Amino acid sequence: MKICIVSDSHDNRPLLDAAVADAKARGAEAVLHCGDVVAASTLSVLNKHELPVHVIHGNNSGDLYMMARIAGRPGSLVNFYGQDAGIELHERRIFLVHYPHYAEAMATTGDWDLVCCGHDHKADIHAVKNVHGGSTLVVNPGSVGGVAAPATYVMGDLERMEFEILDVPVD
Repeated sequence: MKICIVSDSHDNRPLLDAAVADAKARGAEAVLHCGDVVAASTLSVLNKHELPVHVIHGNNSGDLYMMARIAGRPGSLVNFYGQDAGIELHERRIFLVHYPHYAEAMATTGDWDLVCCGHDHKADIHAVKNVHGGSTLVVNPGSVGGVAAPATYVMGDLERMEFEILDVPVD
């Protein structure tokens, strides 16, 4: 299963839309958003892609009540979890959190196959040694909204556990 990982869209609808469109063209079957959507209505640009969206809030959380209402609508593909989330996709345990230091800590537990974060707008993929003697991948897609950094997202393959930082294509 291929996934699109984004964070820190900060209401930049065109860039969020472009990233998800590019990821879907590459085979993405779901979107993980690691926070700082800001206005919940920003996610409306993703409806046309018809992909499930797993989203948490960040420190620029906007209207959390509206985010929960959007996720609660019948037929909504938006799954809103609050400040963090533990989900399972393609038999992989994935933890979503906004803050990198929290992501590092969760990776060390060895309870997760993948930990995704955002916040600092610095795209990065690295392994963290965990308490079970293995390692856990930490993925930070940077800022899909291009805030104080290039607009980036991560394309991931959960079967192969391979992840790549990509620039958001802009016209």
